[in-house]
Amino acid sequence: MFQTQIIWLFIISIPVACISWTVIHEEIFHELHEYCVKRGQSSKNSFIRKAFYLFTCEYCFSHYITIVFLLITKFTLLMPGWKGYLIAGFSVVWVANVYMTLFGLLRQAVKVEKTKILLEEKETSRFENIEIPKQNSDEK
Repeated sequence: MFQTQIIWLFIISIPVACISWTVIHEEIFHELHEYCVKRGQSSKNSFIRKAFYLFTCEYCFSHYITIVFLLITKFTLLMPGWKGYLIAGFSVVWVANVYMTLFGLLRQAVKVEKTKILLEEKETSRFENIEIPKQNSDEK
């Protein structure tokens, strides 16, 4: 029973991480993200600022996605009832944020490698355009 719950924990955390990352970081939701950032920074009402901040922070947003997934799956961890939901909720959020951190580090590493390749290509093309004077064997 416990092993099955752990498997469910790691599986449910995948879509939570995926949705949270996509909404907060990816280009498809860029306009929504920018709107929420502006409204969150410009509002004088503390509640409105915090409400819009939820859509700019992957950690915060993952809590709400987790709640939706726990309601859909009725997943509890270790205990039945509300205690199991509470434990499952924080556990799913934690695992999902570990996934997002690892994904962010992987994307950063890929970006660094792409930049290195572009710089090497640029350097190589610069040297390909330089003409090296040929030496005649008669001049010796």
